[in-house]
Amino acid sequence: MKKNLTVILTIFIFTFGTAQNIPIDFEENGNGANWNWRTFENDTNPDLEIVPNPDMSGINTSSTVAKFTALQTGQAFAGCESLHGAGIGSFTIDASNSIIRIMVWKSTISDVGIKLVRVDNWSLGEIKIANTKINEWEQIEFDFSAHIGNTYDQIVIFPDFIDRQSNNIIYFDNVYGESATINHLTTPEKTSLNIFPNPATHSITIHSNKTINSYEIYSITGKLMNHQQNIENTTINISTLPKGIYLLKVFCDNEFIIKKFIKE
Repeated sequence: MKKNLTVILTIFIFTFGTAQNIPIDFEENGNGANWNWRTFENDTNPDLEIVPNPDMSGINTSSTVAKFTALQTGQAFAGCESLHGAGIGSFTIDASNSIIRIMVWKSTISDVGIKLVRVDNWSLGEIKIANTKINEWEQIEFDFSAHIGNTYDQIVIFPDFIDRQSNNIIYFDNVYGESATINHLTTPEKTSLNIFPNPATHSITIHSNKTINSYEIYSITGKLMNHQQNIENTTINISTLPKGIYLLKVFCDNEFIIKKFIKE
């Protein structure tokens, strides 16, 4: 009897220790809303707020979401993190949980970063992907398949990974949520696009394995700076653009790809 009890306790401890509390949806009876999130490198470090969804007209109809105020005086890598051993729990990355999705609502274009951290504070570092939409919800997908086999007990989110010119408010939700129906944002993996040189001063050349029909260039704040239909020359003159970071949106057949480039 004592041996059986020991086995049962061992199974219980292992199951509890490797539980992953997802999706992080910030709902009253869900995950995230009652976690003890810590903000960091954000000057006075205002708390992460759980607020009503400011825009239920798009892909995210959740009642409540997280609100992060990225201060101008904060670091580019300001963010928030769950507590070790609490919140998201302890879990091992495998094929079933190596894709992390997050929904974001932002008024500017900037990188969103996600990092997973081990109990001893070791990490492989963050993965960063920029949003492509402003003033509406967008789902971003991160591939952590390179982390398969690693066990973590903390998630770190960088909602606005950029040097800011003003305070930015970012809403995020449904971390590890299901894939949203956003076919117009999805780019098949078989389509490739390269930009060179990058950074560039006078011009950039784009190359794709598909026919390039048109392109649009956006500033980091989402302003359309240049566009061209029915292009024949894949070399683009950028000499008149101010120095900075830009997003190049290239349309190939019925798909598009977005790439970041730097004008020096």
